[in-house]
Formats: sequence, C-alpha cells, structure tokens
Amino acid sequence: MAGEFGRAQALELLQEWTRGESLRKHGMAVSICTESYGALEAARLGLSGADANSLVEMYASAGLLHDMDYERHPNLDEHPFVGVSRLRELGWPEVVLHAILAHADYSGTPRETHLDKALFACDELAGFLTACALVKPSKSIHDVEVAGVKKKMKDKAFARAVLREDITGGAELLGLSVEEHVGNCLRAMQARAGELGLAGSGSAD
Repeated sequence: MAGEFGRAQALELLQEWTRGESLRKHGMAVSICTESYGALEAARLGLSGADANSLVEMYASAGLLHDMDYERHPNLDEHPFVGVSRLRELGWPEVVLHAILAHADYSGTPRETHLDKALFACDELAGFLTACALVKPSKSIHDVEVAGVKKKMKDKAFARAVLREDITGGAELLGLSVEEHVGNCLRAMQARAGELGLAGSGSAD
C-alpha cells in the first residue's frame, strides 16, 4: 500500500468527516481490532518488513474509514457509499473500498478477502467491548474479561443496539470461536487503551 494511503491519512479523513467524539473513538477501536488481524494475517503469510507493515496499515485504515461518512450520511441509501465514492476519487486501493462496502449487509458486497471478514467481525465487537468497559466503575478496558463479555452478550438489555449475530457470525467467518475472537480484540484494545480513552480513571496509561 502506497505511503500516501496509510493510517495517518485515514485518521485525518475520519477527523475531517466526523466531529462526534464517540464515532471517532468507534473508528479508532474498530481500526485497532482490525489491525490486530492484519498483523496475524501478515505473520500467517510469512510477510516481514515493509510488506508486513503495508498489509497492517491497510487493515488499520479500513477500520478508521469504515464509518467516516456516517455522521453526515447516516441513512442506508448513502452510508457507506458516499464515503467509498470519495475514497475512490482520492485513489484509495479498491481492496480497502471493497471491505468498507462489505461491512454493510445491505450493500450487496460479498465478504471475500480476509480484510473483508476481519472488518465485519470487528465492527460490532469493538463497540460492545467499549460498552463493557464503560459500565465498569473504573471505566477501564483492562477490567474487562472474556467471560464477562460472553455473559453480557446474553443480556439482551445491555448495549441492545449491538448485533450479537454479527459478533458470532464474524468469528465464524474468521474460523475462530467467539472466545478467541473476543480475546483477540480485547487484547488489542487493552494494549492501546489510552488512545481510546479506556485506560480508566485511576490509570496512568
């Protein structure tokens, strides 16, 4: 992936299109989770150095950009199509655009690549893990555990906007158990809790 199409440029676009802090944080969380799967995929493919970095940047960028147009264009006729159209004008790689389209069920875009599957799998889960952290007294993602997340998933009243079937279906797409998928994303978000504002009130992170 060319240098002008990376994480920094994606973050700039997200901030340009999105003013709301919670939606920006959601883009960051999805990016961090999706990026972790990019790192796993790079390792599986035996990539290193610039090749590995390029793949990981692509995954991170897709996460940052997947909802970039949602604040301005929240209806199903326009999101994510307006954002993708703009990204195409800017010259972003089609593999990133395909993944952004594929994260929306109603777009009719099939989930084919590993990036397509990872972005879809991480979208709802990143939001759910954020909700799990924010109900903790500490407001810290470090206090969230896989077993607790699984329990909350069964509580239909908790974070009811989050589609549980997308979390379980996403794990299946990646060939993982729900526990493995939750664990992967939880570790990724815990490692960068400070960026997400989820380090907790009493933490120096």
